Amino acid sequence: MSVNIAELKYCMHNICKHINFPYLCQVQIEEELQQSKFDSEHHKAVLNILFTAGWIHAIDLVMLKPFGISPQQFNVLRILRGQHPSAIRLCDITPRMLDRMSNTARLVEKLRLKGFVSREQNWQNRREVDITITDKGLALLKEIDAKMVEWYSHFTNISEAEAAQLNILLDKLRGH
Repeated sequence: MSVNIAELKYCMHNICKHINFPYLCQVQIEEELQQSKFDSEHHKAVLNILFTAGWIHAIDLVMLKPFGISPQQFNVLRILRGQHPSAIRLCDITPRMLDRMSNTARLVEKLRLKGFVSREQNWQNRREVDITITDKGLALLKEIDAKMVEWYSHFTNISEAEAAQLNILLDKLRGH
């Protein structure tokens, strides 16, 4: 009895997706995009990075949904925790964001309404606003931190050494 490898890979991919374990399957970008030809390996790499970024974002959405915050709000809270107990100016948050196109003022306001951050006018410059994370925000991050082991499990199919090499390559790609 002969086994059709392509058919087997297709079945395994569908099984993994069906049981919500897509990260267990090693699926080539060609299969994901249903495209066999690329202009170059560089073109393929760019598409692979964009596709993978979307995949990671989808995982973020699923992991953060029970906590009622978006990945961008989570990013703001982590920046504020890094500054804690000091305040940070609103204008200094955006350059530290993963998604710098985010509307930081809107994100901070949503977090303030949920009680996770406080904002106060800067007493030295009334045009500036100082943001601090609240105890409720710190407690939320501690609760999320407990789930981080599960989040990181999505990425254990590469070794620490491979992750380090990937970081070097991505930094090199961005010209650093």
